Amino acid sequence: MARIRSSEPIPYKIMEINPVTHDTKSFKFNLNKDDALDFLPGDHLMMHAELNGQSEERPYTPASTPDDTGYFELIIKRYPDGLMSNYIHNKKVGEMVMLEGPTSGGHFEKGMDDCIGMVAGGAGITPMISIIRTIILRGYDVDMNLLFANKTEQDIILRTEFEDYGAGHENFKYVFALDEPPPGWTGPAGFIDTDLLKENLPAPARKPLIFLCGPPMMEYKLREKILALGYDKSRLIIP
Repeated sequence: MARIRSSEPIPYKIMEINPVTHDTKSFKFNLNKDDALDFLPGDHLMMHAELNGQSEERPYTPASTPDDTGYFELIIKRYPDGLMSNYIHNKKVGEMVMLEGPTSGGHFEKGMDDCIGMVAGGAGITPMISIIRTIILRGYDVDMNLLFANKTEQDIILRTEFEDYGAGHENFKYVFALDEPPPGWTGPAGFIDTDLLKENLPAPARKPLIFLCGPPMMEYKLREKILALGYDKSRLIIP
């Protein structure tokens, strides 16, 4: 088995495309049968393309795990004005995409901690997906608390998968928060505030790892709120 990593862009063939939400798709890329991508959960790949006569690149975090062989997966949200997200969403099965890496980022590996808090907004869930899947599939004794914020109920990426993990694994707890909840919504409504963080993250006394990923302004505001609650700055990871 080979573990695949490149220091320059190389072509990968799209082997499968599946809808995840109304504006998000899963793209699976082909590897040789027994090969795997060489990364830790939370690391990223750099996508390269020539768009409008210019070279563009964007980072995307694999949603698959380091143990998956024969393929790797990217889950990508399409933005109306997103050059790269529109480029990849217009691709078809069998077409090639240039990717470089993986590159080390804000990742998780066994032994870092047995308690993790995760705060994600929208597509900021993507670094968390591989972390959660890896911990679940490898059976690590790690407690995970996920606070996942979205604009609407239809925007929740991998909702059913997270609900299944929550029902089947005592070490995984999750909360979905919505900016615009529908009638009858019983979860948190509105933006994530200090009270919601206190209620849904592991207590600071446990000295957990905290992963935070979302739109830049959200990251900036929540980083300050998280640190103000007494969490260790050195254990706050922004992939």
